[in-house]
Formats: sequence, structure tokens, C-alpha cells
Amino acid sequence: MSGNKVVSIVIVALIHVAVGYLLISGLAISAAKKIIERVDTFNVEEPPPPPEEPDEPPPEQPQETAPPPPVAPPPPINIAPQPPQIQTQREIPPPSPPALVLPPPAPAAPPAPPPPPSQARGVQPRNQSRWVQRIIEDYPSRALRQEEEGTVGVRVTVGADGRVAACSVTSSSGSSILDDAACRSMQRYARFEPALNDAGNPISGNWSTRITYQIR
Repeated sequence: MSGNKVVSIVIVALIHVAVGYLLISGLAISAAKKIIERVDTFNVEEPPPPPEEPDEPPPEQPQETAPPPPVAPPPPINIAPQPPQIQTQREIPPPSPPALVLPPPAPAAPPAPPPPPSQARGVQPRNQSRWVQRIIEDYPSRALRQEEEGTVGVRVTVGADGRVAACSVTSSSGSSILDDAACRSMQRYARFEPALNDAGNPISGNWSTRITYQIR
């Protein structure tokens, strides 16, 4: 590059710098003017001065009191007493009858004593194992010869003396010989404690059992 071109480039650059400075400074001046105008046109209001306080309070005015109400005199009082009224009765009523005095109630009867405990019980066998063995040993000979076996159900009536008064077959063994022998042996060998009533006195009662006849 030659020297003339360098000089011309420098001159152009200086011209651009000068123009930019002028533009920047002009814009700054216009902005400052606008700010000054706004400051000049701003109105500042001052607060009003405080009210002056009076040196002395005003004198108090006296209050007017109302006059008392008029008092009326009390009414006159009649002090003269009224005479009592007197009633006359022509007929005198008869005297009232005397009050009837009732005799005091009779004392309540004492409660009856509770009844004594009941002593009632049913028929109970006495030495049962002993007489049952005797009945089995008294096997009918005719039934033995015919080889008849079976169980007989009987129902007996026991008297107040503890002996069998009556006997009936409730279930048959299938053999009339064994049925008759069972009732006959019960009346002969069986012994019982009789039944008792509530007072503990012996009475008649019933008892049932079964007798088995078996050939050994």
C-alpha cells in the first residue's frame, strides 16, 4: 500500500469519529433539555399550616336546673271504724254426735311353720344278689329236660311289709314254664324295703326287673 492511501484512510476515519461525537453530544444535549423542562414544570404543594390553638379555654356556661314538680296533698283518710255486723240465729242446731272410736286391729297371725321335708321314696331291693342267685338256682326241672332258656321281665307289687304281694310278666321268655317260675320265685325269695310316703310311713309300691334263665 502507498502512503497516499494510508493518509486518506486515516482522514476518513477521523471524519467518522467527529461525526459520531457530534451525534452523540447532540442527543445528550436534547435529553438534558427535556429533563430540565420536566423539573421546571413539576408543581410542589406545600402542606397547610397547623391551626392555632387558643390560649385559654372558653368559660363554661352554667346549666339550668329544672324546678321541682309540684307535690299534691294526700287524700283525706276516714278514721271512723265500721260497726261489726251482728247475725242472729233463731234455731240452735243439735250437738254433733261423738266421734266413733274404733278398736285397735287384731295382731296379725304368725306365719305357719314350713312343712317338714318329705321322706317319700320308692321300693328298694334288700339283699338282691342273694335272692337273685336263689331264683336262678331254682331252675324248673321240666325246662331243663326240654333245654328251654330265656329272659323273663317281671313287675311286682311290694306291700308295706317288704314282701311281694303280686307279680306279672311284662316280657315273655318264649317259655310259659320259665315265665311262671320267675313270678313264683319272686314271691318266694325276693325281699324289699317298702316304699315310704312324705311322712316316712311304709306303703305299697311297684318294682320291675328281668330274670335270665340259662343252662350251664
